This record gives sequence, C-alpha cells and structure tokens, in this order.
Amino acid sequence: MKKIILIGLAGGILVLVIGMLTGKIYEVLAPSIKTEFQNTNLFRPWIDPIMSLYFVHPFLLGIILAWVWSKVNPVISADTDLKKGLWFGLFVWMAATLPGMLISYASFPISLLMIIAWTISALLELLCLGILFSKTLK
Repeated sequence: MKKIILIGLAGGILVLVIGMLTGKIYEVLAPSIKTEFQNTNLFRPWIDPIMSLYFVHPFLLGIILAWVWSKVNPVISADTDLKKGLWFGLFVWMAATLPGMLISYASFPISLLMIIAWTISALLELLCLGILFSKTLK
C-alpha cells in the first residue's frame, strides 16, 4: 500500500504539471478561456481559501487511480506495459471524463471551448498516469 500511495503522489505531481502546462497553452491559443476562469460568477477567485482544494485534487486522483490500477492491471490485456497503461488511461477517461464533461456543459454556463480544453487535458493527464502506473506498479 505504501508503494501505491507514493506512486499515486508522484502521479498527482504529474497531473498537476500537465494541467498547469495545458492551461497556459490554452490561454495563449484561446485567451477567452483565461477570461472565463476569471469570471467570479462562474468560478471562485484564486484568493478564496477553498480554492486550495484545487491543488489537492490531482493528488487524490493519483492515489485513487494508483489503487484502481493495482486491482485492474491483471485483467488488462495488452502485449506491452505501455499499451496496458494507455488502455487504462483511455478507459478511465471514457468512463469518468466524458460523462462529466457532458453534464458540466449541460448544467453550467461555461463555453464549449472550455469543455473541449478540459476534455483534452484530462485525456493527456490520464494517459500519462496510465503510463506511469504501468511502468512502476507491476
């Protein structure tokens, strides 16, 4: 369990870095996303203490998915560890992110562009997590 937690924390760092990098890329490619994030009618301001939970999320995700990986790894069939990790990331993305983005778009006044950006970021994060787990949690 200690290894799962440590790798999960490493995964949290990975997710946080990917999220921050893709966020900066989106701000350059689509400046309206930055404006949307700054809209306090949609999102809390960064100075709100509750926003610190934003930085807890990747680590919680990393630990939970490391544990899930440890349970499902034996049943994922692929000829390489890399492919197993990619399949895991893709499955989690399809099962969690896609429905989550659909309901977010349906229920919150955020742009389709933001939904697409979040969906792409989540795909990159989850594929990288899958690769990390496949290489370190055997």
